[in-house]
Amino acid sequence: MLAQELINLMIPPLKLTDSGQTALNWMDEFRVTQLPVVDQNKYVGLITEENIMEMNNPALLISSYDLDFKEAKVLPDVHYLDLLKKADQHKISLLPVTDASGTYMGVVSVSDISAALAQMLNGYGPGGIVVLSMKERDYSLSQISRLIESNDAKILSSFVHNDKDPEYIKLTLKLNKSDLSRIIATLERHEYRILTFFQEGQSEDQDKDRLDLLFKYLNI
Repeated sequence: MLAQELINLMIPPLKLTDSGQTALNWMDEFRVTQLPVVDQNKYVGLITEENIMEMNNPALLISSYDLDFKEAKVLPDVHYLDLLKKADQHKISLLPVTDASGTYMGVVSVSDISAALAQMLNGYGPGGIVVLSMKERDYSLSQISRLIESNDAKILSSFVHNDKDPEYIKLTLKLNKSDLSRIIATLERHEYRILTFFQEGQSEDQDKDRLDLLFKYLNI
């Protein structure tokens, strides 16, 4: 999925002639703490709830505020995993999407990206999800696939993303098997570190905890 496919058309941009109070009202309505600002349809930055509270005068126009995250915009063809990386880098929950000339197209929310990711990971039918950590030099999908297939399971989808330690990577696997106990035991026996896993048959609370852990390890 690309940024242009995840644009949330419900969240409107503010203009420089809008007031801080208008921004607060919209933030409350759309349950966000940031909103994009445009000038003649060009993205000029994000205004945050904190910006407005610090000025302590919501009647001021948006043009009176120092806008943040002017460089946080992304192009429409950016992959959703790169969107997550950008959002994490700037510590923001909304990513403005513009064309190459800076013309505003909309915003992508981190919650929408997370929902799309969850849908993608579960879009192959029944199965489980495993997140592993390993040194990049030790990564071999063919070897990992062989270990998983030795337990009568198959990898339906996979993606690699960087860990905070540059020597390490995280590998997220969607498997076609719901009971992961034997697979996890096999991987651990071969010294793969399991960060978290998600399998069917857990209670609703366990499901939520597992997904929360998954998104934590994906830095969502």
